[in-house]
Amino acid sequence: MFDNVKIVYHQGKQFIPNTATAKIPGIFRGRPVISSEKVNETELVDLCPVEAISVQPVSIDLGKCTFCGECAKRFPNKIRFTTDYKISTNERDRLIVKEGDENLIEVNPETVRNEIRRIFGRSLKLRQVCAGGDNSCEMELNAANNVQFDMSRYGIEFVASPRHADGIVITGPITENMADALQICYDAVPEPKIIVLVGTDAISGGIHAGSSALDRSFPDKYPVDLYIPGNPAHPLTIINGLLDLTRKRKI
Repeated sequence: MFDNVKIVYHQGKQFIPNTATAKIPGIFRGRPVISSEKVNETELVDLCPVEAISVQPVSIDLGKCTFCGECAKRFPNKIRFTTDYKISTNERDRLIVKEGDENLIEVNPETVRNEIRRIFGRSLKLRQVCAGGDNSCEMELNAANNVQFDMSRYGIEFVASPRHADGIVITGPITENMADALQICYDAVPEPKIIVLVGTDAISGGIHAGSSALDRSFPDKYPVDLYIPGNPAHPLTIINGLLDLTRKRKI
């Protein structure tokens, strides 16, 4: 009993009462901010191993970015990563952060399908598919539903069978070996259904992009309803992205 009291005294309460206003320690890298400072753009572009950085203007594609932070370390006056974890969106282009742009990354309510909020506004069941992932995003998805983050309080839960699901959550770069299994799982989900990509690997292939071992035809074939970037994605990024998509803020 005394040991438990000591833990609470030193660590505080672990439960997060409001996932929309929670604070993350400074070590976390979230939405980047790019200043108008002049730098060697060729060196900046060559620094990124996944070609997430472009120039004219300088921009970072969070769908490709591994959040390694090397660009910010090499050019600290040009690029700074904030602790803003609300970086999920339903439009792929919104993941591209441009020079001088300090706008928040968010879901565009105008382009969210009507049936998503009408049908899934109170309850959302998802089937997660690891399509060749490294278990990092998979672990964060598990963490999103632990006692600290408690995603289930919003009516969002993972289910074992795609036949009981309202959509699929894909992690991993989608390997050839998982392409058929992913398609079978998606086909088993009843209509209407949603597709959520979690993590850099799922969104673009990440460091594996261009590999002959991948089959990226699935995200090219179907419209994606939500992009949740990160390497891996933070539980708060996952939760807030799903809440914004289904507009559950009043809960």
